[in-house]
Amino acid sequence: MNDLSRRHFMRVMSGLALTAPALFSRYATAAPTAQNVQLLRLERNGWVPNNPHLPVIIYQNVLPKAAEMTSPTESLFEKNSWPPQWVASIFTFHHYHSTAHEVLGCVSGNAKVMLGGPGGHVINMSAGDVALLPAGTGHFNDGSSDDFQVVGAYPPHQQWDICRAAPTPEMLQRISQLPFPDSDPVAGQTGPLTHSWQKA
Repeated sequence: MNDLSRRHFMRVMSGLALTAPALFSRYATAAPTAQNVQLLRLERNGWVPNNPHLPVIIYQNVLPKAAEMTSPTESLFEKNSWPPQWVASIFTFHHYHSTAHEVLGCVSGNAKVMLGGPGGHVINMSAGDVALLPAGTGHFNDGSSDDFQVVGAYPPHQQWDICRAAPTPEMLQRISQLPFPDSDPVAGQTGPLTHSWQKA
């Protein structure tokens, strides 16, 4: 095999790794389905506004499987117009963001994450899971393994803030008007965001 043929072969194989999960499960994503995607609609809860217009989207076991999951997850989010900004755990106090929608992709460990503010909905996150949180959604780490880490990503040009008190009318207006990409962070143009958020 000459150099040109080898380069062409590697390009083809790299493309297949992104589109054929059954053959390249090490790096491929699992397509979101009705079985592994959950929508949560959260109303205001005390000082936590949540987002009554856009649902939280929970994806189970959809991230690329690899010995090191951070880089593939960052690449996936970047490709789908949700550029990553950090890799760390989740804060252990209730908070929300008024300036950005947020997607959290778990790349190691596991945690119980409470959504919606005090007394809210608890989800179990483990490596491979993703939580897409519309602006205003309360969340906090309610207990995690020592190796728990997530990739945090946001729509282009949105910088997150940390809010721990009731929103002002101006903040509520901003939350309701924040734009979001036309692309789902996990599945691109065919993911649940394109149905559940764009029709909201």
